[in-house]
Amino acid sequence: MSRTVLAIDIGSTKICAIIAEIADDNSIAITGAGTCKAQGLKKGSITNIELASRSIRTALNDAKRVSGSEVKTAIVSISGAYTKSLNSSGIVNIQNKEVSFKEIERVMQTSLYNANIPNEYEVLHALPYNFKADDQDYIEDPLGMNASRLEVETHIITTQKSNLNNLRKAVRGAGVEVENIVLTGYASSIATLNEDEKELGIAVIDMGGNTSNITIHAGNSIRYNDFLGVGSNHVTSDLSMALHTPLNIAESVKLNYGSLLNPSSDLIELPIIGDENTTHEVSLEVVHNVIYARVEETLMILAQFIENSGLKDKIGAGIVLTGGFSQMEGMRELAVATFGSVPVRLAKPKEMNGLFENLRSPEYSSAIGLVMYAASAYTQYEIDVNKRVRHSNEVLTGHSSINLTEEPDISTPHLQESHKKEGIVSISMKKNKKEDEAGAFSKFWNWATQLF
Repeated sequence: MSRTVLAIDIGSTKICAIIAEIADDNSIAITGAGTCKAQGLKKGSITNIELASRSIRTALNDAKRVSGSEVKTAIVSISGAYTKSLNSSGIVNIQNKEVSFKEIERVMQTSLYNANIPNEYEVLHALPYNFKADDQDYIEDPLGMNASRLEVETHIITTQKSNLNNLRKAVRGAGVEVENIVLTGYASSIATLNEDEKELGIAVIDMGGNTSNITIHAGNSIRYNDFLGVGSNHVTSDLSMALHTPLNIAESVKLNYGSLLNPSSDLIELPIIGDENTTHEVSLEVVHNVIYARVEETLMILAQFIENSGLKDKIGAGIVLTGGFSQMEGMRELAVATFGSVPVRLAKPKEMNGLFENLRSPEYSSAIGLVMYAASAYTQYEIDVNKRVRHSNEVLTGHSSINLTEEPDISTPHLQESHKKEGIVSISMKKNKKEDEAGAFSKFWNWATQLF
């Protein structure tokens, strides 16, 4: 039986809502889409909940009108702004010598329990990048393997609780509840990468209007993520200041004449800011130089991110550029010159049924990635924002997954602030944990296994 999902990509410059039907075999058919200029957002974060809700509602209503479907829950993207990442590890002993899903879940929760996460931060994703069964390293999938000890190393992405709560409030104000939240860079990589690239190691840079999100995949999992608060709107601002012309004129100059290739010496006539009845002539060479300086600086900072990650030697497949900013003429050539001797490709989202023509553009990569995430296109195992262990072969019913932890009764798919789920070790480390049997056993087991 197919299910209907709603994905809302909340960007700095635009909000995109996509409604899709996902069949039992996880094939996707898009039935509706709507976009709206983003308001109440700055650098990927919500600055005005009411304005943001209004923008989300507009995009959502357009998507519903096209689709004819009514959806009450949504999977939503969150920018890399105000996120922090850390690595952690966990280890458990296996009594019956065979690794079941329960052991995998337990070792991943242990790695979360061992992580030193600040109180004001909440886990967005916990992504395992190395399973170890006894002394065998880099196990792709430990399920069903014989072992007496299971270890895991995880990359944990956290974000400020206030950031998450503001996002939930804004979406709720548009009339839908948040079912799940996914990092923008993670969603973009789902929509653009193939399995070979993930295995060889690759960096994905999503270049948007006000932000650039970077994620590095190595060994089929995210190992590094970072955020730069620079995007194509900064080019518009630079042009406006350099050419003394209004922002809307600078934007049209960027779109019509923006290029990183050989400059032209032609002249264009532009109105002067503050006195739009007066015009002055500007050389396209000046336009080129202003754009080139900003883009080169942005790419150099991103190259430094890759250098600082310590994973530069692990990106054998090179770098993928996506997002609206990546479409500027000559971007790939400048990126090749900036990043050195690594392959660079510009990526559009993967093809799927019902993909509207305008959604095939790189600026919709993260929105398409959210839909694919809803169809189980995530890593082999992960812990999501709801503290639930997900795996790529789980059975799905309705709009939420069948729970494979010891939680038989889930009323809503998203995590209410006042109702933490039982049976999972609380990562906030507060002393007022629920002392139910499963929680107490899990805590004792974590303590015991650390002794060995």
